[in-house]
Amino acid sequence: MRHPIILTLVATATIGLSACEKSGEQQVERALQDLNVVDETNLNDVMLTIGDPDEAVNYFAGANKNYPGRVDLQRGLAKSLIRAGRANEAVPAWQAVIAHADATHDDTVELADAFIRTNNWESAATTLNTIPPTHETFKRYRLEAMVADSKKQWEKADSFYQTAVGLTTTPASVLNNWGYSKLTRGKYSEAERLFNDALRHNTGLFTAKNNLVLARSAQRNYNLPVVPMTQIERAQLLHTLALAAIKQNDVTTGKGLLREAIDTHPQHFEEAVRSLRALEDNVTN
Repeated sequence: MRHPIILTLVATATIGLSACEKSGEQQVERALQDLNVVDETNLNDVMLTIGDPDEAVNYFAGANKNYPGRVDLQRGLAKSLIRAGRANEAVPAWQAVIAHADATHDDTVELADAFIRTNNWESAATTLNTIPPTHETFKRYRLEAMVADSKKQWEKADSFYQTAVGLTTTPASVLNNWGYSKLTRGKYSEAERLFNDALRHNTGLFTAKNNLVLARSAQRNYNLPVVPMTQIERAQLLHTLALAAIKQNDVTTGKGLLREAIDTHPQHFEEAVRSLRALEDNVTN
């Protein structure tokens, strides 16, 4: 008479055990899914930073095919195309990102950056104008400054550069851009100050060193600035000074600087040699 009760208990235990097994399997599956997400996130980060740019493009292009509609993968593809120097392809990639429901204002800033890289300044300006003024980031204001520069709106450019400098702890590159803006306007002493400021923040920024030499030579100061430089950099900067001097008809000074550049360079300085040879041939003729 007790058999039905025992069978019921056994059946109940079996069902309970089965439910436990299923619950355990689900937990394992969830854990594996979480692990895959972590692994994938790490791989995405690697691809966006230290991976080969073209490999990163292929990786994210494939990931987008396998998981369409994921904004993080679309964003990864767009960033990778920029890193690979493929700005023309990055523009539609960023447009796809900002069309996504989860797009951010930062994504719109990146689209404006892609437009600037393709020399499409009007589209960059239009894109930046869609971003509310409350979105205040370093990159947004740096791009705003560059767009204002392209329109020769100097007061706006200076204001945007100043704001950008205040929004970053590493302002060397934007100070260099600001200095170059001043250089193109013929404000050489202001440009010189900004290039020096850039180098105080980053002594290894060679473009700022070269621009500093251009600003000084525009004032007919053909002495190298007192900034850290390698022997090769010294030779290259002397070459820049020489060409600037020759352009300003200070030919004798230019020739002397070319010879000094050739003597300073630790290897054969073919570019400076060609410049000196062309100058001497021109004088002879």
